[in-house]
Amino acid sequence: MQSGPKPSPTLLIKPLIQYHFLVFILALTAVLGRIISIEAPSLVFWRVFIAGLAMALWLAVINPALLCLPRRRLLAALGLGLLQGAHWVCFFWSISLSNVSVALAAFATISLFTAITEPLIERRPIRPGELLCGGIVIAGILLIAGNLGDDHRLGLMVGLAGALLHSIFPVLNRQLVARGTPSRSMLLYEMAGACLIAALVLPLISPHHFQFPAGRDWFPLLTLALLCTTVAHTWNIHLLRRLTAYTANLTMNFEPVWGILLGAILFHEYQQLHLAFYLGTVFIIVANFLDPWLKTRHRSSPTATDSAGNRN
Repeated sequence: MQSGPKPSPTLLIKPLIQYHFLVFILALTAVLGRIISIEAPSLVFWRVFIAGLAMALWLAVINPALLCLPRRRLLAALGLGLLQGAHWVCFFWSISLSNVSVALAAFATISLFTAITEPLIERRPIRPGELLCGGIVIAGILLIAGNLGDDHRLGLMVGLAGALLHSIFPVLNRQLVARGTPSRSMLLYEMAGACLIAALVLPLISPHHFQFPAGRDWFPLLTLALLCTTVAHTWNIHLLRRLTAYTANLTMNFEPVWGILLGAILFHEYQQLHLAFYLGTVFIIVANFLDPWLKTRHRSSPTATDSAGNRN
């Protein structure tokens, strides 16, 4: 039995260019988080509240049925949102404790934690390639942590906690999608869950509790909520249907690269960081590119919709 015709490489160029542009937009998340003056829990709350409201209004216009989910799937999506929201709080808190570059270096270690959490959740053995990439990431973390001041080191630790939380998200998200849950409905309720966790942790880590954005915060906050969240994640769902998992995951690994470059250029963070930081970051990024390549050698790549999860 012959398989259907494969898409021409030429037909994939346009979606791939769009995906690179999407990744650049996602990289702006860290930069905007650095610019906005309110603390991490309030920032996450306002981000997902505005993004979720925009998503709900859009779904109400295009297909009101997408606003409803069966009770069990709705609760599962809310639970995933709690997880993603906790990751976002850690990510922005890491930026406030250190800087954009350190937070993104920690964020890039997701591949290490996924090599541990995915086999545990799916009850499969850890593959040799995952151990190799994990070892490279650990070497990178040791290089970074050994040359940071105490304030930056705390930011790195919080960022690593966020990366651990986020490593669980795509695995569980993939399982929910596999049950036939509409992606856009799921995204809406995940935003609601993220909004809830941001409100719950406010008294724990924010001395000022709930904060309203200042006048100068509104433009970067709206850009973060609408462009980097509602538009970016909806666009991501659309493009993942047209790209392979390998291409999508490989391209998404440019997010910390762009973010660290922007942090160095816009905020002169290279003046605060030792050469060993950038060497350790290179180790981590190399592991991120090596990981999907090794996986394609282990088995043929599934569709990107099944394997890729939302990032920042």
